[in-house]
Amino acid sequence: MVTSVFDLPERLAAKADPALIGRDVAQFAAVADRLGERVAELSERLDALRADPIRRGRAALDRDLEIHRLSAQLRVLRRYGLDVCLGRMVGIDGEPSWIGRIGLSDASGRQLLVDWRTPAAEPFFAATPAHPMGQSSRRRYRWSGGRIIDYWDEVLSGSPTGIALAEDSAFVASLGASRSRRMRDVLATIQSDQDAIIRAGTHGALVVDGGPGTGKTVVALHRAAYLLYADPRLAGHRGGLLFVGPHEPYLAYVADVLPSLGEEGVLTCTLRDLVPEGAVARTEVDPEVAQLKASARLADAIEPAVGLYEEPPKEGMEIETPWADVWLAASDWAEAFESRDPGTPHNEARDEVWEALLDILVDKVEEEDVPPAALRRGLASDDELRGTFRRAWPILDPAELVGDLWTVPAYLRRCAPWLTSDQVHRLQRADPSAWTVSDLPLLDAARLRVGDPQASRKSRQRAAALTEQREYMDEVVDYLLRTDDDPDSGLSLLRRDSIRESLVDDSGLPNADRDPLAGPFAHVIVDEAQELTDAEWQLLLRRCPSRSFTVVGDRAQARGGFAPTWTQRLESLGLHDVQVATLTVNYRTPVEVMAEAEPVIRAVLPDANVPTSVRRGGVPVQYGAIEDLGEIVTRWLATHAEGTAAVIGADAYPASDRVLSLTPRTAKGLEFDLVVLVDPDGFGSGVEGAVDRYVSMTRTTQQLVILRAT
Repeated sequence: MVTSVFDLPERLAAKADPALIGRDVAQFAAVADRLGERVAELSERLDALRADPIRRGRAALDRDLEIHRLSAQLRVLRRYGLDVCLGRMVGIDGEPSWIGRIGLSDASGRQLLVDWRTPAAEPFFAATPAHPMGQSSRRRYRWSGGRIIDYWDEVLSGSPTGIALAEDSAFVASLGASRSRRMRDVLATIQSDQDAIIRAGTHGALVVDGGPGTGKTVVALHRAAYLLYADPRLAGHRGGLLFVGPHEPYLAYVADVLPSLGEEGVLTCTLRDLVPEGAVARTEVDPEVAQLKASARLADAIEPAVGLYEEPPKEGMEIETPWADVWLAASDWAEAFESRDPGTPHNEARDEVWEALLDILVDKVEEEDVPPAALRRGLASDDELRGTFRRAWPILDPAELVGDLWTVPAYLRRCAPWLTSDQVHRLQRADPSAWTVSDLPLLDAARLRVGDPQASRKSRQRAAALTEQREYMDEVVDYLLRTDDDPDSGLSLLRRDSIRESLVDDSGLPNADRDPLAGPFAHVIVDEAQELTDAEWQLLLRRCPSRSFTVVGDRAQARGGFAPTWTQRLESLGLHDVQVATLTVNYRTPVEVMAEAEPVIRAVLPDANVPTSVRRGGVPVQYGAIEDLGEIVTRWLATHAEGTAAVIGADAYPASDRVLSLTPRTAKGLEFDLVVLVDPDGFGSGVEGAVDRYVSMTRTTQQLVILRAT
């Protein structure tokens, strides 16, 4: 396997000189041996863990986490084999280091591969001739089918020997390769400006600003993998990292990237996924309604909306018990209602208030011969008291609460008094549950404030199960103590309450189903962030109390316009310590296409961050008639055995494995070899129309065809 790892084509025969690749061949022999050993070791450890008797509680959790960690490592090794190696760098002292997706050492401890995320590997990505970082040369491999089909050497300092210089760098040479339905593996060709952003700290908000084709998404994904390795709050998946993309086609496109980096614990989603109603939500058709719901202030209506269901009764009542009649005054109701923890959601707080109410009533009975437990049960079973409490503090459904705001004008007017009568009227609709994407932030705020409607029932089930388990363990312990006749056995320790309590395992008991997307997260990465409304930002901020964000976007691609700077925008939302890193090189879009696209966006946004393309595609932008669409795509497929195409603006065009039919919005974040833009003038006027045209034109890596009506 090792001797044939270099599979260079005939035209690159000179690169097969042993003087150039001899050290690589020897290194790959050692790597291959160690990889085989490592796969065997991991497989053996996994088999042993899986064969262990199933434990409970913390031990079971630790076992499952270790199985997950080892399985992820094994998947990377089995997926890549020798191509787990990205390249090598040679120091000014002549010593080489090979960089890999993972770190690897032989049995003696000699480093065979340096993990790409470590500080030691940073020069491989960041070194330049101007700043060589102690390196004399760098080599990047190009793999196909587990074999090296090409490699590129770069001189960083001095006059290194044993290298083969080429006209193009490895990165530029790879840009013209055909695309597929999934994002290509580009780790080996990360550039220095991108690497600096990937390795940046997580204090505050880091903005990755860049135009089309600058690698923003590449940076965002690799930053996620790097932070999970390097950030103490995230390492080992302790703190949680959330990656938010703009739409489902985007998530499908990038689905392979993080697993290829050995990270399968990152939660990826769209904004729709963060709220259950997002699965059925449609787009808001009325732009004025969408604008009203985009405001973060509308969420302020939730507190008074819930508060109306937390008002204590204004009149007292007398409750009869077998021991004494107890007077429950209006002030007692108010005291109980005020006892809840302010941070507890409405439905969860219901049990707190009920218990506080019973405490107040029990304390009112001064007779010493009244058993408190029996008195409490008697009070709790009083139908009139229970009915009054149920009406005063009802169980709420967050979706129904928001639906009432959209269907009961007086309710909305009371909860949002800053709205005008016309605005209240506009927000009303006939069907309370006809959810739109603009409703999702408000639904999320309501869910946070109201909580789970089943919380009380689940709490009672858990308490009952825990009591049953304690009683069972008490029976077991009592039996052991009764039958123990050995004074030295140590079973007498079971008489201690603390030890008895430790025997109760609550890990398998009924509990509230936790939504993994509810947070909190230690860090959130959000791509295409220029499109987020104030309300949508609040939805994300609720999930990240630390306010540690990576914000990825391009102000020139905001369909609704983006007048402030990134710093002004984020600080207005409550994010501070904002740093902006700007990418200015377009690695994707050919010069020929950018020459046509730049005037489109400059016409409405003169200060747009339009990146500079680094290569020519050799194919000019083509123009034609809409009726030629089918013929153009068919001809392209016939002459291109590989690659993908996108038809943007023709909803009825049939999609296939290699051709997607998209809108300008669903094309964001994606790239294709061929883009056919259908009737771009029909996208609209103003900033929105210009942005849609600009975004659509810059999705291509090779060829752009623009079709208009004849």
